[in-house]
Amino acid sequence: MNTPFDDPPPRPRRPGLLARLRTSFLTGIVVIAPVGLTVWLIWTVIGWVDGVVLPFVPEASQPENLVNQLIGNPRFVTTETGQKVPNPDWITVNIRGVGVVVALFFTIFVGWIARGVIGRSLIRWAESLVESVPVVRSIYSGVKQIAETVFAQTDRSFEKACLIQYPREGIWAIGFISTQAKGEVARRGGRGTDMLSIFVPTTPNPTSGFLLFFPREDVIELDMSIEDAAKLVISAGLVYPGDLPPKTEKKRADA
Repeated sequence: MNTPFDDPPPRPRRPGLLARLRTSFLTGIVVIAPVGLTVWLIWTVIGWVDGVVLPFVPEASQPENLVNQLIGNPRFVTTETGQKVPNPDWITVNIRGVGVVVALFFTIFVGWIARGVIGRSLIRWAESLVESVPVVRSIYSGVKQIAETVFAQTDRSFEKACLIQYPREGIWAIGFISTQAKGEVARRGGRGTDMLSIFVPTTPNPTSGFLLFFPREDVIELDMSIEDAAKLVISAGLVYPGDLPPKTEKKRADA
């Protein structure tokens, strides 16, 4: 118990100017870094696409030539001696994103052609030529499988996020249920029980991982969405989704 003769408790020390500046600086980095990196990445990708696509665009259709033609500014002018020299008033234009627009319309056009009878025939003929080249056919088949998996088969995706015991019992890992195992894998590994194919991603790069097959009873399905589970993996456990009520509680609440 304190008495009137006891010294008053010391007041908390106020942070100094340098400490406050350091805290504000770190807070600013947390706010600016994600936005800056996102803008820089998008800007870099657009510039890379422009650099790849624009060289294939005819020179007369280049943005720089179109702008100068619009204002009546020729590329070359004739001097008093009758010699043609570059126009010193030529306007240099660097519009980012033109290559992206050209690539987008070109891809849509190719896809529209490929969906027709003539396009499918041309594709089969071109693929037959590629299949005749030993090294090229291996590269083409691999890239085609990846493209079809990522872009074409939009109806196939991970069904749910789950928990599995991996790499040993007692240690839990986040996984994604892809499909039910079929064929020889189900016959030889199932031993009379259903098998699920589980993709176990790595951190912080979830595009790589392991394909594992588990009995259905050893897989715990999670209520969180695929996106929330992916955020949990990418953040190395730092970003947790909001707590969701179990399915049983949801059913009771609905009842």
